[in-house]
Amino acid sequence: MIDNPTNSELKLEHLIESLLFVAEGPVSIGQIAAALNTSPKQIKRALLDLEDLYRGRGLKLQNLRGRVQLTTNPKAAQSIEQFLGLESQQRLTSAALETLAIISYRQPVTRPQIDGIRGVNSDSVIKNLIFKGLIEDIGRSEGPGRPILYGTTSSFLQHFGISSLKELPPIDVEDNPLQVEPEQDADHDNTDSTPQYVSMQLPENDG
Repeated sequence: MIDNPTNSELKLEHLIESLLFVAEGPVSIGQIAAALNTSPKQIKRALLDLEDLYRGRGLKLQNLRGRVQLTTNPKAAQSIEQFLGLESQQRLTSAALETLAIISYRQPVTRPQIDGIRGVNSDSVIKNLIFKGLIEDIGRSEGPGRPILYGTTSSFLQHFGISSLKELPPIDVEDNPLQVEPEQDADHDNTDSTPQYVSMQLPENDG
């Protein structure tokens, strides 16, 4: 790998900005490095410079599971919706917020694990969150039946105005025990287990 991209008078962070602008969705650091003929380490350093550049401005970077995306600042959502003639985002129900909180802090997580924490069936809530693009299928568990594993999407970050999952507010484990019981074998007696209920506060949606 060479130290800098060739045949360009632009700085590395500005070239990255151009690639992210035309990208159809989140891209990996490896993809950016390959396109610009430089190292992933330099791409990471340049992305930090871009984050500083966008601080307090109308654009921002989002990073989810190692994939980066250029988005608008959530604080501009109302103005953007008005400009584009879009309806305001539908508010999420308390059940949806509760399920989202569990998934965001425990991902990857299965529906039975989510049900165990909430104490109720979450099938319809999960389907609704998938429809809204806030969560997605990210694989299969190795447990019995290989249930689907769910995780949040880049749209989830945009909806709640954060750049990465690291910006989620910390939870008090003693006050909010976010425990997920391991997948039980079909022959295992689980009659004594009591689902843990958790109530958590997600970041406020600015738009």
